[in-house]
Parts: sequence; C-alpha cells; structure tokens
Amino acid sequence: MNLLKYTCYLSILAISTAFVGCKQSSSSSESSSTSEEAKLVTAPAFNADTAYSYVEKQVKFGPRIPNSSAHVKCGDWMASELKKLGCEVIEQKFKPVTYDGKVLNARNIIGVYNPQATKRIILSSHWDTRPFSDDDSTAKTKPFDSANDGPSGVAVIFEILRTIQNSAQKPNIGIDVILFDVEDWGPPSDYTKEVTIPNQGWLMGSEYWSRNLHQPNYSAYFGILLDMVGAKGATFTKDMTSMQYAPAVMNNVWGIASQLGYSQYFLNQEFGNISDDHVPVNVNAKIPMIDICDLRPTTGNTFGDYHHTQKDNLSIIDKAALKAVGQTVLQVLYEEGKPQ
Repeated sequence: MNLLKYTCYLSILAISTAFVGCKQSSSSSESSSTSEEAKLVTAPAFNADTAYSYVEKQVKFGPRIPNSSAHVKCGDWMASELKKLGCEVIEQKFKPVTYDGKVLNARNIIGVYNPQATKRIILSSHWDTRPFSDDDSTAKTKPFDSANDGPSGVAVIFEILRTIQNSAQKPNIGIDVILFDVEDWGPPSDYTKEVTIPNQGWLMGSEYWSRNLHQPNYSAYFGILLDMVGAKGATFTKDMTSMQYAPAVMNNVWGIASQLGYSQYFLNQEFGNISDDHVPVNVNAKIPMIDICDLRPTTGNTFGDYHHTQKDNLSIIDKAALKAVGQTVLQVLYEEGKPQ
C-alpha cells in the first residue's frame, strides 16, 4: 500500500459510483450520531492474546514473498485454518507480472462463513510480504519479517472467526474473508523507470479478485479492509478514499469504536489519500469497502517509521491495538447481524 495520488480513480468513482456516494453521504452524520447514542448489542470478547499468536504463526514461516517456500507454506496453513474456523475455502490462483517483468505464483484465499445467509459482509487483508525493505536506509534490498503489514490484519480476522465459532450467540449474517495476495510488490521508492501496469504493480490480488469474483454475480452489503492494525502507537483516521466511497460505513464503524472506548485509536479525523486494496473493490466490484489502516497525521511519517523497514517485526506488535480493532469489528458484525 502506498500514497500514490490517483485522481483518475476518483474521477471514475464520481461517475460510476455516484449513486453509492449520494445515498451514503446523506445519512453519514445521522448514522454516526445514531451509532453513538444507541445501546450496542452484546458481542463476545475478542482475545488479543490469541490474535497475537496468529501474528506470530505467520511470521515464523519467514517472509511470505510470492514464489518462496514460506509463501506456499503460509498460504496452505491459512487455507487449512479457515476450514477449521468454519469456512468453505476457495482459492484463486493467478500469475501476475510485476513492474520489472517477474511472473509470480499468486493466490487469493477466500473463506465463506455461513454461505446460506443473503446479507454478506467482507473482511479482508493482504497476506503477502513486500520483497524488500526499501524504506530502510541501511537495508533497502533485504527481506523483512513484516509482522504488522499483512499478518496483523489476517490475525484479527482469524480471531474474529474463532470468537464467533465458540460463541453461543452468532451474528445473523454471512462473512466472506478475502485474503488478497501480491498487494505489496509495487516498485521500490527509488525506482525511476516508467511503470504502466495497473496500480503500478501494487494491489494485484485485489485487482484480480475485483475483476474475477469468486462467485458469479457476487455482492456484499459492505466490506472492511484491515491493513497494519497491530503496531504500537497505531492510530486509524478516516482516510479520504474510504470517505469518498463509503462514508456511512466508516462513520458507523468509528462511532462503534467510540462507544467501546477506543477513540484514542480511531481518530475522528479525515486524513490520508491512500491507494490500498479497497480501491479495486470499490471501483471494479462496486462494493463499498472501507480501510482500517494505521495512519499517523502528526508524526511526519504517514505509515509509521516501521513501514517497509526491518523494524516491522514482532517487537512492534501491540495486543492493545489488536484488541481495539478486533473488538470494534466484531461489534460491527453483531450489530449488523442482530435478529430483526
């Protein structure tokens, strides 16, 4: 994920998804205030210790760089784990070509929970590792653990599924877990050649899925993307991309986070024009999706000093941040899936 300015995407959005924006914009302030005033349904407790263990498990495979054995082994484990957590698993295998001509063996891993439900919500994260730590001045070409950038989002989703599976009361909705591959293989920060492939080589898994849906005529009520959600000092702003696509969804999620006492993480502030996996989902698949992503408006480093560096390892993972995000998203699911 990067900070590319994509005026063309916003222009496409203004034309092709105006009906979504108009419908949601008119109710966004009402949705936010309502979610803060209404009494929440009782959702089970999210276990941050187990979520941390899911992060640790992924990191132990080694960097999950496409075409590596660690990538294959971790992907196999995730597919197996989704089955254990009650999902039907679909794998989308594809061979994208990178900005510098490499052909990759990639796969999106999809878990379908409660397939009979007509109301469906997407939970997604990317699971691949960037092949080099190009924002690290002393190790630009070296691989890195990437504990937060990918694994934290996957871990929160897995723990949400485990919590629901072990709960006597389950939300009355379907959940589609979409783990996107090859999100993080864009050109390094010092690359000077022209790149003409879609998204400059970023977001290849979500771009592929959004044009090749795993089920014919698939749609969902909305989606939540989790990207870098477990670092110490994490803050989540209302990124301008999400606010353009799905303001009502974003305001509702942030309102629930506030009710749960997590306002120090979920800042009531619009910041960040980011290009992440929610862009192809919104533009191509026409499904409103928001991004919960660590953005730091006051530090001078939008993604934190760990981003795409050797610092992104288990030492920066904070169970309190995992808890804040996991409990909030779990509460959103129970609010959406409460009996009518």
